[in-house]
Amino acid sequence: MSDNLHELLLAAQDSPGRPVLRSDDGSTWTMGDIDRLSRQIAAVLRRRGVQRGDRLAVQLEKTPEAVCLYLASLQIGAIYLPINTAYTAPEVAHIVSDAEPVLVVADKATALVGGNGRTGAITFHGPDGLLHSAAAIEPLSATEPVGELDPAAILYTSGTTGRPKGAVISHRALAFTARTLSGIWEIGSEDVLLHALPIFHAHGLFIALNTALYARAQVIFLPRFDVDSALNELPNATVFMGVPTFYSRLLADPRLDRARCAGMRLFTSGSAPLSADHFSEFENRTGHAILERYGMTETTIIASNPLKGDRIPATVGFPLPGVEVDLRDAESGTVPSGQVGELIVRGPNVFTEYWRMPTKTAEDLTEDGYFRTGDLATIDSDGRITLVGRAKDLIISGGYNVYAQEVETALGRIPGIQNCAVIGCPHPDFGEGVVAIVEPKPDGVTPSQDEIVERLGRELARYKLPKKIQFSDALPRNALGKVQKNVLRDTYRKTFA
Repeated sequence: MSDNLHELLLAAQDSPGRPVLRSDDGSTWTMGDIDRLSRQIAAVLRRRGVQRGDRLAVQLEKTPEAVCLYLASLQIGAIYLPINTAYTAPEVAHIVSDAEPVLVVADKATALVGGNGRTGAITFHGPDGLLHSAAAIEPLSATEPVGELDPAAILYTSGTTGRPKGAVISHRALAFTARTLSGIWEIGSEDVLLHALPIFHAHGLFIALNTALYARAQVIFLPRFDVDSALNELPNATVFMGVPTFYSRLLADPRLDRARCAGMRLFTSGSAPLSADHFSEFENRTGHAILERYGMTETTIIASNPLKGDRIPATVGFPLPGVEVDLRDAESGTVPSGQVGELIVRGPNVFTEYWRMPTKTAEDLTEDGYFRTGDLATIDSDGRITLVGRAKDLIISGGYNVYAQEVETALGRIPGIQNCAVIGCPHPDFGEGVVAIVEPKPDGVTPSQDEIVERLGRELARYKLPKKIQFSDALPRNALGKVQKNVLRDTYRKTFA
């Protein structure tokens, strides 16, 4: 039997008339609708030359049709490569050049670029688009057999080098996530998931959507998160998966109350730390304790607070069944219970490799099969994990990863800037806000904050842009000339207070 994730997620023969997705325009997609369109798209992809193991790059807005494209990619054994819809042309060009997809599917000019002579491109909508071709073609019936360790997707995540790296994720890893989460969170066919996450991200695509499809739950499919839509749909849902920014914005609206959440069964939070204040306030307002869980692009999900049991704020709970975690220290190698160390994880959820980066893969995957997360944590005697910091210079803003060096490199290309440093500071809405500390050239014209942000916006996605520019005559440095970011974090920690 094939290990293709497609067979696990899409079983229209079970009940083709069953409603699956309800979009924001009120239209409902049944399992039969999704099955037919995804198989028609699969037929078009095959006709365009996409075969098993080929990369399929996609930069599309969130729609039910985009979900069908994802399922079609799985069906033919291709490697699905979703690209953040906020990425600019240079960011997209790097990914396409690195991954060398056979085909790019997009409706934005930024994505319709060729990384090499083998890459083709097609729009999704329009008279010459993929959907138009799919409407006139017979559905592809067969699902390509694949092994459990064959790659299903590549997700690009920013690295400390300042350039994204591609995490290769297997069919086994994604199947494990869907099966395990539906089990430990007891998600079933009676549930209705309110889906407001993006689907180019592991949280929205693999944790939320895959789990709902596997569990045969219905999905209210919002194109994006906004407070009005979420509050309007909460009475119609039983499960909501969000990031801390979603919860902070919901809490800012007086309409959020117990009555509106009376039919809800489960609220989960991930992708960034949830503040203890927001946890407590949400429980007081709604009667629901948010279930915080922990994952990464390379692992999809690692740990979760219990569905039944204590959900302790500022902790991420326990490892998933079948997932092993440990703490290691760079010097001693072992960390006693209750002390801080780097969290490492081993299990079927862990990615296979970084695309065409064997040295980086060897650095992050140990010889005994553990992935080094770069996160600092403690594990108590019961096995509960508490994250205490990050070893890597990472800023998580609104649930998205922002690496300081990537922003610093772009800042360094702006005339009038001599030196710079980028840090994350506590932000009441985004968890962390990006702050740039700029040292102007002494004999030049110093650009304004608006000029700096406008220039950066030509190269970087909006969520990577500094929310505040601070100007300094000289950045603090140690004896070796390295910028002391700990000093900067202390100096500017109240920037958004």
